[in-house]
Amino acid sequence: MAARAGQPATQVVDASLGCSKCGADLAEGAQFCSTCGKPVSVSAKRPAVSVPPVVNAPMPVLTKPRSKRRLVLWILLILVLVAIAWAAASENPVAQGIQELVGWKHDQTVLDTPFTISPHAFRYYKFALPEGSLNVAIIGQFTAMGEVQKAGANNAANKKDKIKDQDPDSNNVDVYVLTDAAFTVWQNGYATSSLYESGKISGGTINQELPAGAGIYYLVFSNKFSPKTGKSVQASVLLRYKSWLPESIRRGKDRFWNWLGL
Repeated sequence: MAARAGQPATQVVDASLGCSKCGADLAEGAQFCSTCGKPVSVSAKRPAVSVPPVVNAPMPVLTKPRSKRRLVLWILLILVLVAIAWAAASENPVAQGIQELVGWKHDQTVLDTPFTISPHAFRYYKFALPEGSLNVAIIGQFTAMGEVQKAGANNAANKKDKIKDQDPDSNNVDVYVLTDAAFTVWQNGYATSSLYESGKISGGTINQELPAGAGIYYLVFSNKFSPKTGKSVQASVLLRYKSWLPESIRRGKDRFWNWLGL
């Protein structure tokens, strides 16, 4: 039968089986085995086998390796991580602006108002740091003036007589920053460690780093050493820290725990 147009021709190869007794090859058309003499049966012959022609298939197209693309992605990822680390830790004005924009940097006012302290007394301001706080510092400045001297400045006629009654530390205060546990010990009259202590001075600057993480602290203005003179103090102090957890999430968590009564 002629092959159809466009289709490759099929090669047909006739083959026969060997002798069923001794396995010797049989000549084409042989009736008996030339080795053992066994008659050759009709069923011993192998049917014709169709051998497909060899077709030259096109070479497969190899895809380009993706190593370059992956390398570019890794480089971009590293650059993004470096940029985030720089924005989070740098003191550059641009980085500081980014921190304020995304809510990482916080300035919390601890005190910004004048007040008075009676003789042999103290005044404190309690503040707390949220969980996850980093790069924590309390900064500010303060000035103090004795109440007797202040009154004398308003009444020049009695100024000299009132100054005579002043104690040596008439314009001084002692400022502390204490932890919650240390404040309990200090207010009961016992010596304790402090994160910051100014000593007896009439004014100064506070710039003290605090431990990272959540905590409760006290800013204390002490006039305990002065038995006669009250103090008028002007102070502006704030707490500065960074936190990766947004303020809204922290407040929501606190409200949830309060709702649970925990």
